[in-house]
Amino acid sequence: MARRLRMLGTTSEDGKCPTLYEDLDSGEVLVQGRAADQEDIDQMTNPLSGETMVVIPRELLTRFAPKE
Repeated sequence: MARRLRMLGTTSEDGKCPTLYEDLDSGEVLVQGRAADQEDIDQMTNPLSGETMVVIPRELLTRFAPKE
């Protein structure tokens, strides 16, 4: 079943990534961003299959992340 997403906000000048979304059913927050460098990904602790890391500016989280 596809998620129902609502865009929370972006700090992008041209409407591309990075962007935050909220799942309207579960309340989970999803992040759109560029993939981290492999050297950063290699430092992840206990990543599960299919997990990766994206780079987002701190301003995006502090400005648009849900407060609840």
